[in-house]
Amino acid sequence: MLLQVKDIHTYYGLSHILFGVSLEIAENECVCLIGRNGAGKTTTFRSIMGLTAPKSGQVRLRGEPIQNRPPYWIAHQGIGFVPEERAIFPTLTVWENLDVARKASLGGQVRWTAERIYEFFPRLAERRNQLGSTLSGGEQQMLTIARTLMGNPDLLLLDEPSEGLAPVVVETIGELIHQLKKEHIAILLAEQNLHFALELSERAYVIDDGHIQFQGTVAELENSPEIVNKYLAVQEETVR
Repeated sequence: MLLQVKDIHTYYGLSHILFGVSLEIAENECVCLIGRNGAGKTTTFRSIMGLTAPKSGQVRLRGEPIQNRPPYWIAHQGIGFVPEERAIFPTLTVWENLDVARKASLGGQVRWTAERIYEFFPRLAERRNQLGSTLSGGEQQMLTIARTLMGNPDLLLLDEPSEGLAPVVVETIGELIHQLKKEHIAILLAEQNLHFALELSERAYVIDDGHIQFQGTVAELENSPEIVNKYLAVQEETVR
């Protein structure tokens, strides 16, 4: 198993946010973590990355515990994090945003170079000399994903990649994620957009109020209207 999260409890100060969250993802697998806004998706990602370390429980990468390690060390072990807020460098060009994140994988492999990124994201190639601040929201999302790929990760954590984007741009981002799956990168996808998440994933976890309320295949979730109605009611209309 590539990543295993076991019974983690995470706090912000005195506020208990995650209550015994457990999930796992295998090599080359795309798994979604679905929940309403504020359900605990981002905190789960921050716990995995060491940005908000869990107070108890375990996070293991390739069987080795990583929960007490700093974020830069975790990133060097092969986990790439694409945050919801995108956080590109607005005063750097597209190429500079990519170059600053360049590193080989843990095993020394370099699958992603700027040239390959431009082939994969032709829109970024067209804008390689533009400042990050001049890009559209969809282009900034592409740049954030591309910048993370420059670190040659084995596992990509995508936090709400469709948030705030026009439907046509969401479709483009979905197509890019489909292509990334063909590149044998494992993906953990946090989403509120149920239809978007289920189209891309093999398995799903539903989180609500810091608790995992469902885990199973996409087909099992699609055949569980009681779960959708109870924990994802605002998205019910998006179920296939």
